[in-house]
Amino acid sequence: MDRSQPLHDILLVEDDPDHAELTREALNDAGLCNPIVTVDTAARALDYILGRGEFKGRDTVNRPCVILLDLRLPDGSGFDVLRAVRERPEHQATPVVMLTTSANGPDVEQAYALGANSYLVKPVGYEEFHGKVREAGLYWALLNQPPAE
Repeated sequence: MDRSQPLHDILLVEDDPDHAELTREALNDAGLCNPIVTVDTAARALDYILGRGEFKGRDTVNRPCVILLDLRLPDGSGFDVLRAVRERPEHQATPVVMLTTSANGPDVEQAYALGANSYLVKPVGYEEFHGKVREAGLYWALLNQPPAE
């Protein structure tokens, strides 16, 4: 990774404050230097991605290196966000990882049908949750080779 370029954000879309804190902790423990932007609704996620609302003026050319997206959100679903992201040509290659408590087969199938890159079920135990998120963060933010911008 070229460290002369600014690091791309990790966008965490999570409405449960405890899950958000555990996720941020795991990503930080992985040693990632990427800024972690946390939003708690589908609307705020889209505002961030599109540079509108409270995120108006954000440099939208600097796309997130990964979007960690919860399925159940208070104002919609992660599917709504995923669909909107994939409809935008500039976000076709933005990795989207569904990070949810749902292990429901139809949810998994729909996520992949809409263009999710990965589907991770949040484990109940702290150590397993921490390890899974840490490994996912390392892969998507550090190891994955995105296309040239």
